[in-house]
Amino acid sequence: MYKKTHGVIAAGHQKTAEAGIEMLQLGGNAFDAAAAAILASCVTETALTSAGGGGFLLAHTQDNQNILFDFFSQTPQQKKSQEQLNFYPVAINFGDAVQEFHIGLGSMAVPGNLKGVFHVHQKLGRLPFNVVAEPAIRYAKTGVELNDFTYYCLTILSPMLLGSKEMQQVFAPEGKLVQPGGTVLMSDFADTLTYLSESGIREFYEGDIAQRLVNDCQDYGGYLTLEDLKNYRVIERKPLVMNYRGNTFLTNPPPSSGGILIAFALELLSKVDLTNIEFGSSRHLEILAHVMRLTNEARTDRYDAYTHTEEIAQTFLSSEHLAIYEGQLTEVVNKWGSTTHISVVDSEGNAASVTTSNGEGSSYVIPGTGIMLNNMLGEADLNPHGFHNWEENTRISSMMAPTIVLKNNQPEIVLGSGGSNRIRTAILQVISNIIDFKMDVDAAVNHPRVHWESDIFNLEPGFSEEELKNLMLPGSNELIFWKQKNMFFGGVHSVMENSEGLITGAGDRRRSGVIATC
Repeated sequence: MYKKTHGVIAAGHQKTAEAGIEMLQLGGNAFDAAAAAILASCVTETALTSAGGGGFLLAHTQDNQNILFDFFSQTPQQKKSQEQLNFYPVAINFGDAVQEFHIGLGSMAVPGNLKGVFHVHQKLGRLPFNVVAEPAIRYAKTGVELNDFTYYCLTILSPMLLGSKEMQQVFAPEGKLVQPGGTVLMSDFADTLTYLSESGIREFYEGDIAQRLVNDCQDYGGYLTLEDLKNYRVIERKPLVMNYRGNTFLTNPPPSSGGILIAFALELLSKVDLTNIEFGSSRHLEILAHVMRLTNEARTDRYDAYTHTEEIAQTFLSSEHLAIYEGQLTEVVNKWGSTTHISVVDSEGNAASVTTSNGEGSSYVIPGTGIMLNNMLGEADLNPHGFHNWEENTRISSMMAPTIVLKNNQPEIVLGSGGSNRIRTAILQVISNIIDFKMDVDAAVNHPRVHWESDIFNLEPGFSEEELKNLMLPGSNELIFWKQKNMFFGGVHSVMENSEGLITGAGDRRRSGVIATC
């Protein structure tokens, strides 16, 4: 537990968190800290995020403004025939599950992370941008020690990350992967970020860097054009707001999917009295499984085809729509990737919850920049209607759901997660752990989790074997018992403040999460 001083940061790497803490120590606010941490994560967590990816930042300001900054990836303005595309599958083995992704230049959507960082910093930050960028530049230039988790990520994502000569020089400079304890240098990225911090972000979207990217797309099978890059904009949205057991829940609104699906699941869960139900009991796990199943059904029936429809949030979360699924849940209860997250709270009452991703990476690096582009058009979770069936010039709907829970208009819980389609179930469980089961933030984040999808119920180790024997699930559900906790189940990095002003933080140990304070 940390007495509130300048603030607390939870992140996926110690150096990511330290970059943000440097800003707080220099007199910056939570948004300076978040911007510095995002840029630093492009070096320290480069297997999970990149300047060539996209993301979202949910801001709560000291004067009670709530803003969702959407800088996620955009689909290109024009399509090409599939025969022209550099687009191919790779399989990623998580240990107990295998997931297929598609990469290549044809998998790249318009990147938003750099423009998002600049935009948020310009609107809410306090320090000069070159100061905010300095930790990331320093890390890239002098090197970062490779930890065990990053090495694990590099190993499973090696088909993408080692698919280009530029990344081979970073991660395998002597012909084999840098081992844990070794140093990773990103000198090209250090030079690029130095240049952009001096010249402005326009150079990335309209200058020589943009032209290099566009030329390669034209020559080697990508979609992106100079018009795609020039026309990209950060969108400021009103967060999705709901009440959960007396707490105000703020999250990512449509057209993204993760936030509204968490809200739907919490609405269902709020109909269940969990007071006398023990965490991890067969009854608790059955309730979670059914809430997750019903949320998936609702998504398929009434959401995926309507993500950009006006007032979809009101319709999807309406009492009439919820009643269809509440009845099924009540009946049952009566019977029995690659993404990273940063959470920041400062002493002034500002809070930032930011999730960014590069997908798994397209394997393409803009020459001379050290920046690998995303593969958002090659992720099945982001393309539920099938690859190549996306609508042109449209913000992609993401599972990312940076979230803030307020109590009396003050940040109570700041959290978010990586983990592709498991983001929403991870966040759902952590919020319920804190509010329903009164866990402290570290226990809430690091207790075992479950995930239901496509009639498969995945369970991490740590639940009682006796309770698992008593599980009663509907239909032909398959149970998968994981041998150890795994990044498959997300990576929730969270900061929590109690009514007395004490701040605690927790990094998800599934992804080597850490906290830092000053």
